[in-house]
Amino acid sequence: MSEPAAPIQVAASAAFIAHEAIREAAQEPGFGPPADPSLRVGLIGNCGLSALVDVRGRIVWCCMPRYDGDPVFNALLQPGPDGTAFAIEIEDFQRSEQIYEPNTAVLRTRLFDKAGHAIEIIDFAPRFFARQRFFRPQMLVRRVRALHGSPRIRVSLDLRFDWGREAPTITRGSNHVRFVGQDMTLRLNTDAPVSHVLSKTPFMLTHDLHFLLGADETLHSGIADTARDFERETIAYWRKWTQRLHLPFEWQDAVIRAAITLKLSLYEETGAIVAAMTTSIPEAPGSQRNWDYRFCWLRDAFFVVRALNSLSELGTMEDYLRWLGNVVVAARGGHVQPLYGIGMEQQLPESLVAHLDGYRGMGPVRVGNQAQEHFQHDVYGNIVLGAAQAFHDQRLLHRAGKAEFVQLEAIGEKAIAVYGTPDAGMWELRTRARIHTSSALMSWAACDRLAKIADAFHLPDRATYWHGHADRMQTEIIEKSWNEERQAFAESFGGRDLDASVLLMAEVGFIDPQDPRFVATVEAMQKHLCDGPYMRRYEAPDDFGKPETAFNICTFWLIDALARIGRKDEARSIFETMLAARNHVGIMSEDTHPDTGEMWGNFPQTYSMVGIINAAMRLSAPWDSVI
Repeated sequence: MSEPAAPIQVAASAAFIAHEAIREAAQEPGFGPPADPSLRVGLIGNCGLSALVDVRGRIVWCCMPRYDGDPVFNALLQPGPDGTAFAIEIEDFQRSEQIYEPNTAVLRTRLFDKAGHAIEIIDFAPRFFARQRFFRPQMLVRRVRALHGSPRIRVSLDLRFDWGREAPTITRGSNHVRFVGQDMTLRLNTDAPVSHVLSKTPFMLTHDLHFLLGADETLHSGIADTARDFERETIAYWRKWTQRLHLPFEWQDAVIRAAITLKLSLYEETGAIVAAMTTSIPEAPGSQRNWDYRFCWLRDAFFVVRALNSLSELGTMEDYLRWLGNVVVAARGGHVQPLYGIGMEQQLPESLVAHLDGYRGMGPVRVGNQAQEHFQHDVYGNIVLGAAQAFHDQRLLHRAGKAEFVQLEAIGEKAIAVYGTPDAGMWELRTRARIHTSSALMSWAACDRLAKIADAFHLPDRATYWHGHADRMQTEIIEKSWNEERQAFAESFGGRDLDASVLLMAEVGFIDPQDPRFVATVEAMQKHLCDGPYMRRYEAPDDFGKPETAFNICTFWLIDALARIGRKDEARSIFETMLAARNHVGIMSEDTHPDTGEMWGNFPQTYSMVGIINAAMRLSAPWDSVI
C-alpha cells in the first residue's frame, strides 16, 4: 500500500481555520463572482429542515418543505447566474473562514475584504425543547455582524419554486418580504433595509442584522430578539445533546461532528433517516452516476442507528423504529422495498430535470430513484438488525415485546423465502441479477437475531426454528461464496469477482475474523479493490463501466476488518487518511477520488459519517489508559 496522506485536523475549539484561497475576486473594487460549486459546504438543520452553506456564506442548497422537496436554493446544481441562492457578500472579498460553534449545528462564516474589514455570518435552523416538545420550525436564521472596521455588504436573496421553473410573486412590508408561489409561500423577516435586500444594493454594515426565512407567519417578538433567543436556545440544545454522548478517548471532535450530522439526517416528524441531503452530485467527474439520495434506505438507516447506539444516543433509534414499524405493518408479510420516501411513500418515480445543468455542469439532475422498484433481498435482514436492540435494551421508553416479535417473524419468513435467489444486490445494479453473498448474509442475520430474541423471551420452539435456519444458511454461504482460485469469499454464489460488502461478514458476527478464509479475503480485497488506502465497491464493471472513485464506507469496512484481524496500526493509518479526506468542517460525501483526494457523490453521506464513528470506536485507546 502507498503511504497515507498526512492527516488534516479539523478544528475543535473556538479558533477558526482559515479557508485556503478559493479564488481571488476581481482586482477592481466591487463584488466578484460567487465561488464555484463545491462540497466545501457546511450543513445546518433541525431534523425537519436543512441547508448547505458554502465558504462564502451563500446558502446554495435548501429543499422545502422537506428534505426531498423543492430546492428553493439550487445553486449547488445550477452554476452561474441562473442558480438560486441566499448570499451575504462583503465588498472586495479576499478570504473566508468557516467553522461550527463547538459541539453544535450552528455554523459561523467569516468574510474578510482586502482592507482588513470583516463580517461574521451565523447560520442555523432553530431546534430546542419548549412546551413539552422539540421546537423545530421551518426556518433558517442568519445573523450578520461586523468584526473589524466598516465593511460594506450586499444581500442577495434569489429564490424560486418548482425546481427553478417558477419565479415567486414578491410582496413587501416594513420589515418583511413575502415570496408567493402556487404551492408555497415563504416569508423573510429582517431588520435589514428591505429596499436594499430587494434591489441588491450594497450598504455599510453599521449594526447587527438578522434574517429569518421560513413559513409565512408573523413573529411573536422582535426580529433581533427572536434571532438571538433562538441562537442561544439552539446552542444550548446541541451542547446538552453532545454532552450525553458516550465518546471514545481519541478523535472526539470527528465523532461529535459525525454524530451531529447523522442526527440532522433524521426527519423527526416521521422517523425516517435520509441517506443524504442532495441529489445528483456525481459519484465521479462526468460519470453520469447521478442519483437522488433524499430518501430512507432501510440498509443505510440501520447503520446510522447502530452507530449512534454505540455512542448511547438512543433517541434516533426510537424515532426510526416508529417509521420502521409502520413499514413492516404496511407490508403485511409481503415484499418490502429497499427504500421509501420520508413520509413512507412507495412510489418514487425517477425523472430528469432537464433545465438544470447539474453539479459543475455535470448533469443529469435526477428526482426520485428507480431503485424503489428493485428486489434487494438484504432489506429483510436490515429490518431485523435495525429493530433487534429494542427487544433487549431496558433503557428504551418503548421496548418491543412479544407482539412486535410476531410481526418481526413475518419479516424473517421473507428473509427465508428470498434466501439464495437472485437480486439487484446492495449496490443496486440495474441490469444484472445474481445470488449476492451480501444479500444471503443478511438473510442469515435476520434468522440469527430472531433466534436470540426468542431465547431472550424464553420461547424454545421459536428459538430452535430460527437457529436451525441460521445454521443452515451459514454453512451454505461459506461453501457457495468461497472461491478457491481467488482465495476469497466472492460477491455471489459460485462467482469469482470481489465485492467490499463481503467484509460485513465479521461486522454482523457471521464469521470469526481470525478465520483464515476471512483473513485471506481481506488481503485479496486490499490487492484488487484498493487504490492506496482507498477501497472501491467492486472490481467488475457495472452499468456505467468500472468505478473510478473509492466508496468511503467500503474503506471504513476495510479499517474495521483490519482491526479485527489484528492489523490495528495499519487500520489507524488508513483512518487518519480518511479523516484528512473530510471537508474543512469535518463532513464527508459518498466518494473520494484516489488521485486528487476530492469528494464526490451526494452530501453529506450518512454511510461515510457512520464509518467515522465506527472506526473511532473500534480503534481508540481506552479511557482508562489515561485516567
